[in-house]
Amino acid sequence: MNTLTAPWRQGAQHAWASLAQGWRDLRQRAGGALTRFRRGDAPGRDDDAGWALVAADLRVEDDRIIVHMELPGMNREDLQIDIDGDQLSVSGEKHLEQESGDGSYRLVQCAYGSFRRDLSLPHTVDAQHTQARYRNGVLRIDMPRMDRDRGRRIPVHDA
Repeated sequence: MNTLTAPWRQGAQHAWASLAQGWRDLRQRAGGALTRFRRGDAPGRDDDAGWALVAADLRVEDDRIIVHMELPGMNREDLQIDIDGDQLSVSGEKHLEQESGDGSYRLVQCAYGSFRRDLSLPHTVDAQHTQARYRNGVLRIDMPRMDRDRGRRIPVHDA
């Protein structure tokens, strides 16, 4: 009997390892964009948490860093932006809009609740002069750079 179950057991172990590797690859490729949303009415309960992509683009220019973050279905009042050293944190809460009527949801694929998305900044920024705008579901954060090691050109004048 052992010789009959050995190939099945080996196949199941291979399938499980392949599935686990697929999840690791997905998390790595998502680059942190895969974000957990926790429901406010169930603090600390991970079984009520949903997962969603909070995609971000980070562009470095000579004098600033610009971040675009996709946050559809949110209100700007529900967003909070913090800069601590080289860490940018965007947190907020996405609310489920209950529609009136006597129907019930059969499918809920959107994530709702509180979330936090952290990005490591490649350069020091001036948090005091950072500006943020939210329009059409996209948050834009414009952060002036404050690199201490950035040199400057000194003009040479006639004596």
